[in-house]
Amino acid sequence: MDENKSENLTITKQQACRFILAHQGLWPPYELAGKSGILSYIRRVGCIQFDPLNIVGHNQELALQARISDFRPAVLQELLYKDRKLLDGWDKNMSIYCTEDWPYFLRNREKAQHSRHNNSQLISVLPQVRKEIEERGPLSSNDLDYNQTVDWPWAPTRLSRAALESMYFRGELIIHHKSHTRKIYDLASRHLPAELLQAPDPNETEEQYHDWYVFRRIGSIGLLWNKSGDAWLGISGIKSRERNEALARLLKQGKVIAVQVEGIKPVLYMRSMDKPWLDNILQQEDSSNRASVLAPLDNLLWDRQLVKELFNFDYRWEVYKPVSERNYGYYVLPVLYGEHFVARFEPGRDKQSGALIIKNWWWEPGVYQSDKMCSEILHCFKRFAGYLDADYIKVDDRNLKSLDWLKITH
Repeated sequence: MDENKSENLTITKQQACRFILAHQGLWPPYELAGKSGILSYIRRVGCIQFDPLNIVGHNQELALQARISDFRPAVLQELLYKDRKLLDGWDKNMSIYCTEDWPYFLRNREKAQHSRHNNSQLISVLPQVRKEIEERGPLSSNDLDYNQTVDWPWAPTRLSRAALESMYFRGELIIHHKSHTRKIYDLASRHLPAELLQAPDPNETEEQYHDWYVFRRIGSIGLLWNKSGDAWLGISGIKSRERNEALARLLKQGKVIAVQVEGIKPVLYMRSMDKPWLDNILQQEDSSNRASVLAPLDNLLWDRQLVKELFNFDYRWEVYKPVSERNYGYYVLPVLYGEHFVARFEPGRDKQSGALIIKNWWWEPGVYQSDKMCSEILHCFKRFAGYLDADYIKVDDRNLKSLDWLKITH
């Protein structure tokens, strides 16, 4: 696709950053609150990414606490496992998305029925597993005694786990709830309405499916370029060629707008429906700055190279790197202030008191530590401690000589 032939909207980097932050619920006015705020945000961006690691909350909880006032993890649990307004599912890798999106993933469920991993041994136990769930209720792999080892996409695993995951990816089961990282499954028909389970795929053709998914993924961030990267992960059957063709169709249909950001060579794309956000940003005078702690797999950070180009922030999650190869630490979170990433820190929890621990802190190069900024970051960390139900914040004095403004929370 020749991107140069499209009529581009030209904006500055600052305007691009502010638009993305507004789209992400990280720029004033801050209007997201409660269950309705969570649903509104996830509808806007399509999904948030799930990760089982829990240092100061799971990734999905960290993403929401940055945007939803007075967020508590229990509220997300209710939306997932009581209200059934949200689902655990495969989108941007393992994710959480709105239950109403179930029909759009019918293709994925149908493909799972024909997976090469569906060997005869696996197929033979599915009726027995189905019967056990029907009779016993929600079950985890620990509740089943199929202990043979079988090949599976992630690694060889117990037949019990493979059977449940196979039925889950086919759409016969959903995750009833989780006990820590352990998944407990139940029949989808017990929890989702029949009209939703029986709904046809809204995308009748592969082209329509590609267009829907590219459009959805642009909305997951707000502005996105047509370059291979993590922001495009998890989309089955869509590579560079399919993405190029989908963008061409979406441009022609007027569903997306090509945006040229000053100082960035590749064209970026935004959904036409999101242009009012940009118009508001272009009309805004300087507004108040809020500080936020972001999740390591936050939607804003999905395309690390784009974040570096726009925000001049180079961030890598280093949990899977050997200690000798880490630039910062095992589990390090970014700190956003206004439209700038100003710091990153390594958090922890005190096992006895439950206090939030700041193990390490790194200011970004060139950041001026004004009283106003430090005051706002202090308020941010008080909110963050509240989300964790932590009574106080503990600073590791051996490493933190530049955080006197935070030590009052001892």
